[in-house]
Amino acid sequence: MQHNQFEHAVSSIIEKEKRFQPGAYFLVREALDFTVDRLSKASNNEKRHVSGHELLFGFRDYVLKEYGPMGATVLEDWGIKKCHHVGEIVFIFIEHGVFGKQDSDKLDDFGEAYAFEEAFKTPFLVRA
Repeated sequence: MQHNQFEHAVSSIIEKEKRFQPGAYFLVREALDFTVDRLSKASNNEKRHVSGHELLFGFRDYVLKEYGPMGATVLEDWGIKKCHHVGEIVFIFIEHGVFGKQDSDKLDDFGEAYAFEEAFKTPFLVRA
């Protein structure tokens, strides 16, 4: 999906969906791209479907890379407070035709793979 089409889709989504701030949608899309690229490099540049579990760990790594110690604050401000919220955004995209879906994909695939506190705050705590 082209960038302008994606922006239009997000605009349409946020007119109806108020749980997450617009930045949350862009972040999940960027994290998906990051995850696809990483998995592609690991498998001789073959692009393939990304599971919910793979996306959650790609999301975590992308947020840490891009936002560092501010990641937890950004996520909180945008309404992403747990792994399940990433899945909710993915399924909103699916409902609006932005992302594709395999028959085996379900929202439960985005269970709590990790605690947000531990993933996004603990790495930056000063150890005595």
